[in-house]
Amino acid sequence: MDHSTYAAELFCKDYNCAQAIMVAFCDVTGLEPAMAARISSSFGGGMGRMREVCGAVSGMLMVAGYLYGYDTPGDDKVKMEHYQLVQELAGKFREEMGSIICRELMKNPPSDPNPTPRTPEFYKTRPCARMVALAAQILDEYIAEHPVA
Repeated sequence: MDHSTYAAELFCKDYNCAQAIMVAFCDVTGLEPAMAARISSSFGGGMGRMREVCGAVSGMLMVAGYLYGYDTPGDDKVKMEHYQLVQELAGKFREEMGSIICRELMKNPPSDPNPTPRTPEFYKTRPCARMVALAAQILDEYIAEHPVA
């Protein structure tokens, strides 16, 4: 599946940026789309429109955590290896886009919690679909090189 195109399509169907990634990868994670959308719903707009970490990056890292994360508290070696993966994936996004911070990518300050209406103008002026596609592409490339057991 082309997760990059699918994630961008989901964003353009009113999913937030994090949801678009999480739902696009349901075929890999095995999560039900509704559950994936619910888990990632808080991370759109840089975490609830606070314009912090880009939701596409957050979604990418949630999928990476689901696929490659650890569940062994106290195992510092496993934790370090996973954090290296997080930094690698986020670093690739930052290298391409210049930042992983929503307000820097969007060139606007934090905003109120009211969603921006999804109009044709919204999609023309927002770079979010491109960022969602990029995050999905980075994740697809990593998964191809590191198949999940």
